[in-house]
Amino acid sequence: MSVARTHCIALVGVQGHIVEVETHLGGGAESSVTLVGLPDAALREARDRTRAALINSGEKWPSGSVVISLSPASLPKSGSLFDLAIAGGIMAASGEVPLDRLDGTVLIAELGLNGRARPVLGVLPAVAAAAEQGFARFVVAHGNAAEARLVPDIDVIAVDTLADLCLWLRGGTPPEPPKENTPESTPTDEHAPDLADVLGQPVARRAVEIAAAGGHNLMMLGPPGTGKSLLAERLPTVLPRLRPDEALEATAIHSVSGMLPANAPLITLPPFAAPHHSSTRASIIGGGSGHPTPGWVTKAHRGVLFVDEAPQFSRGVLDSLREPLERGEVVLARAASTVTLPARFQLIMAANPCPCAKPGSLCSCPAGERRRYLSRISGPLLDRIDLKVELQPVARAELLADRTFAEPSVVVAERVLRARERVAKRLSGTPWSTNAAVPGARLRRDFPAEPAALRILGRAMDLGQISARGVDRALRVAWTLADLADRERPGEEEAAYAFALWSGQAW
Repeated sequence: MSVARTHCIALVGVQGHIVEVETHLGGGAESSVTLVGLPDAALREARDRTRAALINSGEKWPSGSVVISLSPASLPKSGSLFDLAIAGGIMAASGEVPLDRLDGTVLIAELGLNGRARPVLGVLPAVAAAAEQGFARFVVAHGNAAEARLVPDIDVIAVDTLADLCLWLRGGTPPEPPKENTPESTPTDEHAPDLADVLGQPVARRAVEIAAAGGHNLMMLGPPGTGKSLLAERLPTVLPRLRPDEALEATAIHSVSGMLPANAPLITLPPFAAPHHSSTRASIIGGGSGHPTPGWVTKAHRGVLFVDEAPQFSRGVLDSLREPLERGEVVLARAASTVTLPARFQLIMAANPCPCAKPGSLCSCPAGERRRYLSRISGPLLDRIDLKVELQPVARAELLADRTFAEPSVVVAERVLRARERVAKRLSGTPWSTNAAVPGARLRRDFPAEPAALRILGRAMDLGQISARGVDRALRVAWTLADLADRERPGEEEAAYAFALWSGQAW
């Protein structure tokens, strides 16, 4: 047979698209390989990799011309994950292997020149996309097998070499790799981050708990050494574990980004991303020429994005966070395609009160310079921050006294989980799972607070102390405070505290 068809997946952003890899063997004495269907440079090089892999695996390379078409032709395709599908199509077209097992099978792997099957990025979203379209059998490299098997109700064949694929196509069973010696249990890390480590900052610890319970954004202002970074790093320790659907989303993103931990194919804890202040807008939001890649806001999806030393970031970079904060996604338009990337995260920002960052009387910065420094964080972005707290330097006596009251992360996490359960029960039947995600109009109409709570926020709005968006955000925080206190509705006390947290004391 001179024509054969196999299947692979093209990844655009974090979305997978089925690609038919059609192979035609033509006559003629001159040997040539033509690859069509908008391949990128890495995919064009598959011609040479596949040829060397076939020859070094003891298989025959067909004589004459070889035409490989990737359909749909209008979809841009990139990467080396097509190697195995191309090799399988060439062998099937030349009659070296039967076609029956290729029918309904997706082949995903890179090939080395010696025929070894190498793992590739993005296997989980690729397999999930193909499974949604009815494919139930996948051939992947051993290094990607555990990740592919996260998708339910599919058959995964793991191969170590191209020879293993040939053996399986001819009716055999590829050998299993030797099992690695892994400990039966992982010892507990006594030095793991814990909220009780941050002493002398009870208000800030409470703000972290509120942020975790309601999914709110948090801004911390204070001189160096007051615990801003420590608090941000400990927020994931009090957040609930990801639900199964959320875990698959986060794992798919980390798979595409090449950040999936070894020996841990499924991410169950909320991700934590902390980009450097020199990061560009493209690295934060996502981008790239031709094939947009996920940025930090997408890598923090379902987790926490920590922006430390926020005024050191470019103002354009900070303002670019406003859209994903509101929409929960990023839309990147390019000439070849438009990509939508998920970006539903909690934003935690930290800043020093002035450029010199010296505490109290040691600071020599003029008032105007301090205002200019903090004004790098725009008002519209601050308006989207639900909680704003100021951290003060702590004396030795305060540190010693706070040891009695500082609660470990496991205790705080239990309260957060109970509050989240109350939220889930109240929001059942809606597309939202946290207070911070509920739209303002639905919040006021379907979940009204007590009249006394509304009077406090209405009075602040009349005085110009809070915007209409700020009222909605304060109401969301008030609901979170009520959930933590096991109250049916937020009242005057919750509204007053929510307004104080929204407005802050340093702005």
